[in-house]
Amino acid sequence: MPFEFEELGLGVLLIKPKVFPDNRGYFKEIFKESDFKKMNISSPLQVNVSFSKAGVVRGLHYQLPPKEQGKIVTVLKGRIIDVAVDIRKKSKSFGKYVYAELSEDNHYMLWIPPGFAHGFQALEESTVLYFVTHNEYSPPHERCINYTMIDWPIKSVIISEKDAKCPPLEKAEVFEDW
Repeated sequence: MPFEFEELGLGVLLIKPKVFPDNRGYFKEIFKESDFKKMNISSPLQVNVSFSKAGVVRGLHYQLPPKEQGKIVTVLKGRIIDVAVDIRKKSKSFGKYVYAELSEDNHYMLWIPPGFAHGFQALEESTVLYFVTHNEYSPPHERCINYTMIDWPIKSVIISEKDAKCPPLEKAEVFEDW
């Protein structure tokens, strides 16, 4: 198996792909259906790329059922702190979060299951994030919670006007039946 799966808690997985370096550079797989299926991660339906400057925070985003999304996130260039917040109202870990540093150097990926808000902060200039989702983007189902619940490493946060207006978790519409 070209992947090592490490449980970070709350059902979020840190995925460590096997990297094959040589004098030309490297090769790695970032998705293999048979391996991911064993971890109950379904095949992606949408692929996205995000470019960010150092200090940029994107999130904390999610989609409500029936358009909830699981995400696999990796960094192609730069470095981020990637965060997953449990927004399943009936969960014992509701409101708790886990995070991991993902970078072009460590090659790590994060599996964020449905029922979690997702966000990240770019730690380097010109950071490029690649992520796949297991449901397509649906504007009517999109929700967010305020980014200030996370103690981000870079304190001078750059945030979109839209993300700055997200409600705190206690006022957000979340996964009620999960």
